[in-house]
Amino acid sequence: MPHILHLGVGNFFRAHAAAYTQDTPGWQITGVSFRSPAIRDGLATQSYGYSLIVKDAGGTLIKPITCMSDMLVASEGPVSVIDAVASDQFSVITLTVTEKAYRLGPDGQLDMASTDVQADLQGAGITVIGTLTRGLARRKSPVTVLCCDNLPDNGSKLEHAVRDFAAAAKLNLPDAITFPSCMVDRITPATTDAIRAEAGDKMAVPTESFTEWVIEDRFVAAKPDWPGVQWVDDVAPHEMRKLRMLNGAHSFLAYAGALRGYTYVHEAIADPELRHTTQALMREAAETLPDSVQAQAEAYADALIKRFENPNLHHRLRQITMDGSQKLPIRILATLADRGTMPSPSLQAALGAWVTFVQTEVTADRPLDDPRTDELVAACQSADPDAALRAMIGA
Repeated sequence: MPHILHLGVGNFFRAHAAAYTQDTPGWQITGVSFRSPAIRDGLATQSYGYSLIVKDAGGTLIKPITCMSDMLVASEGPVSVIDAVASDQFSVITLTVTEKAYRLGPDGQLDMASTDVQADLQGAGITVIGTLTRGLARRKSPVTVLCCDNLPDNGSKLEHAVRDFAAAAKLNLPDAITFPSCMVDRITPATTDAIRAEAGDKMAVPTESFTEWVIEDRFVAAKPDWPGVQWVDDVAPHEMRKLRMLNGAHSFLAYAGALRGYTYVHEAIADPELRHTTQALMREAAETLPDSVQAQAEAYADALIKRFENPNLHHRLRQITMDGSQKLPIRILATLADRGTMPSPSLQAALGAWVTFVQTEVTADRPLDDPRTDELVAACQSADPDAALRAMIGA
């Protein structure tokens, strides 16, 4: 039976790629958690199955997911994960580890100055890139490595990071490896006690009915026949549409909505002023998109508003505010750069909302959930916090 090795078994993976694989006969998944054993421990008690709680305005559907067969935990022993990456059992390796886990610098390249990357070059087994690269260097059979995180040109970025690490560690990678890019889309809130109670499943995952997956058709080994996937030659236009319109709007709503005291996305989008700015931000973003997806932009924006309005999903704004220093350059600043001298008041409003949110959190002595927290706090304590925060992310 063909197997997928998946790195990063969080809620999004379990709502997205695992759900597609559930509908793909014959394929199973072995998962990998890099830090906590909690998900492995919870899933192991129920044979790695769980309930996917699909919620939209019309109601709730519960879908059993049973395609996972095992889980490894890197923090308990990275060698087991390296062995799995190297194993001929897996012809596809997928990743959803969040943007910060790739240890990329502002230039999009692997941050060789990172303490963890340096430790991994000595064999510590800390980072995703180090662990993945050491396993790939031992491969004897072809493998496709598919990044499913919200990074522009994610396949190329992952490949460059892996090859840079391999060169620094003096590892030789086999020829039969490909790193296609892909675009993923499915809003997936954190699980709550209410969701667990509704499903009667402590490992349940909530999500929306909408789902999209666009993948560069560049597999070098067995390819799952995931139903509904769009196989394309170039993912970039689809990726840009999603990152700039959905994720950019989400970030604005999260920071501006939290500042106004809202808890959930559907509450923030119901605010007339925030709704107006969200729609305007999408229009500004749409004007930067390639011609190949321009015709989709208006309908896509309308569909996004309806998804944001979903009253049953309960997507917390503070889940979206996480890791802003990593997300804003991709979701907002890249769009502003492409707009050049064109007026962009809504995109500027999103940047301003982040700046104000960070300062408000630091002033209130609330912990920031961001990999650059210490730098953010220092910026807020500087003579010109606004300028310091903007400079930190290259604004």
